[in-house]
Amino acid sequence: MSKDKTAFKAGFVSILGKPNVGKSTLMNALVGERLSIMTSKAQTTRHRIFGILSTPDCQMIFSDTPGVIDPKYKLQESMMRFVKASLEDSDLILYMVELSEKFDENENVQHIFENQSPKFLIINKTDKAQGSQVKDKVDYWGKIFPTSQIFPISALEKVNIDKLYEAIKSALPHHPPYFPEDQITDKSERFITSEIIREKIFLNYKKEVPYSCEVMVEEFKEAKDILRIRAIIYVERDSQKGIIIGKSGANLKKVGIESRVDLEEFFEKKVHLETYVKVEKNWRKKEKSLKKFGYQH
Repeated sequence: MSKDKTAFKAGFVSILGKPNVGKSTLMNALVGERLSIMTSKAQTTRHRIFGILSTPDCQMIFSDTPGVIDPKYKLQESMMRFVKASLEDSDLILYMVELSEKFDENENVQHIFENQSPKFLIINKTDKAQGSQVKDKVDYWGKIFPTSQIFPISALEKVNIDKLYEAIKSALPHHPPYFPEDQITDKSERFITSEIIREKIFLNYKKEVPYSCEVMVEEFKEAKDILRIRAIIYVERDSQKGIIIGKSGANLKKVGIESRVDLEEFFEKKVHLETYVKVEKNWRKKEKSLKKFGYQH
């Protein structure tokens, strides 16, 4: 770390926006690690996840949050509490929209810009722009939020990420680091494991099935040359259990193989992964189940 502690900068940067605008992709691009799961499906992110980037003179703690929604059941209520907590302790708010998005006065977004923290408005997915679309969108959002700095980017293609990084660094307060310099997230190895498996479920199953799933790691044993992991995939109904497993176990095997590849890349070690499926009826609506899965304290 920097020898001059008074010059060091550190702060919490909250990435907010509607579901599926690219918040997880942006955090991963800024931190340089694949910490948050990314799929094309909305509401993939359920927790608040810190991605920590430490340099000799700065520490940025990015907070990837669930998409801002009007909650319909208890799981979504818990997800929105993570968003609220992120707002309350942030030093800098990045509010993210996608290129085709328009402002809706009826949606609960205005309170984000009433927060006293500095704000950047991020226009994502500019790699899909045509003609003067990027300039037009910058002008459009500039009229709605005239006090916000606006950054058109492509998180996926890493366009303008360097410029955004420098602006974030400039906006952060002078403060000692909050975390050790070698720590990249606040989440445990078990949590990262469960998220990687959950990502594969989102990628391999359709309709409501992925949203009805939760993953818990029951065993995480680290030997010299191998990680031995046992994970349980919970679903809400017996019919979903059959879908997850598939004919002769083919679907579950595919999820296991794809998960193991990513786990070995992340942990840089050989992984032996066992996955099982259990039914926990209507877990998304039950406080006891949500507490068990880490959504309520």
